[in-house]
Amino acid sequence: MACTRVIERMLASAGQGGPAAPRFEPACDVAQGGVLWALPALESNGLLSHLERLRPIKEGFYSLVQVVILLGLMALCRIKAIERLRFQSPGEMGKLLGLDRIPEVRTLRAKVAELAAGGKAFQWSAELTRQWLEGDAAAAGVLYVDGRVSVYHGGQTRLPRRYVTRERLCLRGLTDYWVNDQLGRPFFVVSTAFTDGMQAALREEIVPRLLREVPGQPDERALADQPRAHRFVVIFDREGYSPKFFTELWRQRIACQTYRRGAVEDWPEQEFSWYDAAGPQGQAARMQLAERGVWMAEGFWMREVRRRKENGHQTAILSSDYLSSIEAIGTHMFSRWSQENYFKYMDEHFDLDRLASYETAAADETKTVVNPLWRKLDSQCKSRSAALGRRRAEFAAITLREEDLAGQETTRRMRHYVARKAELREDIAALEREVE
Repeated sequence: MACTRVIERMLASAGQGGPAAPRFEPACDVAQGGVLWALPALESNGLLSHLERLRPIKEGFYSLVQVVILLGLMALCRIKAIERLRFQSPGEMGKLLGLDRIPEVRTLRAKVAELAAGGKAFQWSAELTRQWLEGDAAAAGVLYVDGRVSVYHGGQTRLPRRYVTRERLCLRGLTDYWVNDQLGRPFFVVSTAFTDGMQAALREEIVPRLLREVPGQPDERALADQPRAHRFVVIFDREGYSPKFFTELWRQRIACQTYRRGAVEDWPEQEFSWYDAAGPQGQAARMQLAERGVWMAEGFWMREVRRRKENGHQTAILSSDYLSSIEAIGTHMFSRWSQENYFKYMDEHFDLDRLASYETAAADETKTVVNPLWRKLDSQCKSRSAALGRRRAEFAAITLREEDLAGQETTRRMRHYVARKAELREDIAALEREVE
């Protein structure tokens, strides 16, 4: 039975009773009771730390700690949305909190909305991020950044379209840029409705926050004494590739690492040597690696490390980390799978890309975006230019061969040749005027 603590609930509804104290009683066959074993792990990760950032909150019958623990237990039980609590036994789950029952769905949604109001949840997340970074300063020295799209299927707003890799379609949604360590553990995420790309997210949101929160950074004097030293390393995929952007990061003494973009010639096999390396979790790896220096934009010098596989394929890596060994560079780059594994696991078990709410919020009016009219005209121009290129290629490919001028069909073939050339010339002229 639920709602056995009737008097306490009536007093709380009248505003005369504080939060209900947890009261655990002997019970048999409590559904999902095993999740209580994970409470120490949740606490060690900071679930109940810095809760002052979430106050003030109107607690009523349920306290702030009980609401936060309930959300943690929902994650452990793989209850992916608050609405799914309708299919759970409220009395059974209430025993896990030491209460007669858990809140109703509408009550819990109101509590969560109150917790998130005014940016309090972001402040709490920032404190937890700082705690996690300080807890493992070595892992915080190498950070992975990658983007994912949370697809929006509602109709309250028209979000920009972006390419969703897992769907292989261009769909409307938000772009989330995740920052993880070498083991795949998440530190924070930045969500944006704009499609400016990873470079803009790094420049405007991620790097300023990392400069404030990453522990163990060398001071200005140490950086001046060691010209090749860096604050930390940021690793991303080809989306963030830009020699100019690499130089911009190094001006802040931030090392970056990514795959080299574009076609490159293979290096001779004799340049590669075997190296023994250890992965972030201690797993042994043996790789064929080679290294050269390469000049980028504005006279910026970077390390180019290549890994050669058994089939002869070479993967090129660019890095401005001048202190790490060649095997460390290769290990860091090819450990990006840890972040991909995190995405896959969280999406399967916790519905990572699900939008928490369909509420709308005002966009940043100071943000610079592409003019929709220009985007439409630019798309039309590219389409007409492609058609123009095809017409010109066909015009150049039509020629008279010797066999076309021999025999009794010469006149007919000549007329067809002249007519087709004239037709293509008219199409080309029309497309040229349209593009102009």
